[in-house]
Amino acid sequence: MTRTEEVEIEGVPMVATLVPGRGGIGLLALHGSNEGGTAQLAETVARRCGATSLVFTQPGARRPVHIPSPRMAADDCVLLREFLERVRLTVSLHGHMRPEAPHSVFLGGRHREAAQVLAEALTAHAPRFPAVTDLTAIPSGLRGVHPRNPVNLTPLGGVQVELPLPARTSGGTDNPPGRVADALAAGVEALGRTASLRSAGLC
Repeated sequence: MTRTEEVEIEGVPMVATLVPGRGGIGLLALHGSNEGGTAQLAETVARRCGATSLVFTQPGARRPVHIPSPRMAADDCVLLREFLERVRLTVSLHGHMRPEAPHSVFLGGRHREAAQVLAEALTAHAPRFPAVTDLTAIPSGLRGVHPRNPVNLTPLGGVQVELPLPARTSGGTDNPPGRVADALAAGVEALGRTASLRSAGLC
């Protein structure tokens, strides 16, 4: 059952929306109003895979405030605490606007094996958007390795997926391209089948 919570983080009013799923994978969009398409992708992929999703938005904000991920503290949000207790591995969706990499999808976070699994799915289903898994090749601000970043707070850690604008919006709307949604859904499903992750209690 979908649940919502009005929260205030660093003086910024937000709405958190949690849709519980089955299994141990969760889709997270911390900046749903700042990074167009990430909220829609998180909800779509989670629904297709039966995973849990948690999305933060700033409804009605003319200029949404971007709070860095490590400062999105679980102490401020009951539903974020519940997400972190419910989920074992997080796939956190973000958007980037790096002009030097207009089509690259950067896969950061501390779970490098899971990043590779998602990269393979992106290569198979959305080859227009090359996946970068080498942390040294990912801009430092997009690596998602800070220990307080929610993507790393679930028991198995997670993957921070930084998507360029064309990979998360289409036709001037926040509707993500179907191939990217297909790729991420295939990647999440593959994570559930990965033997080492299953043995760690992912499923």
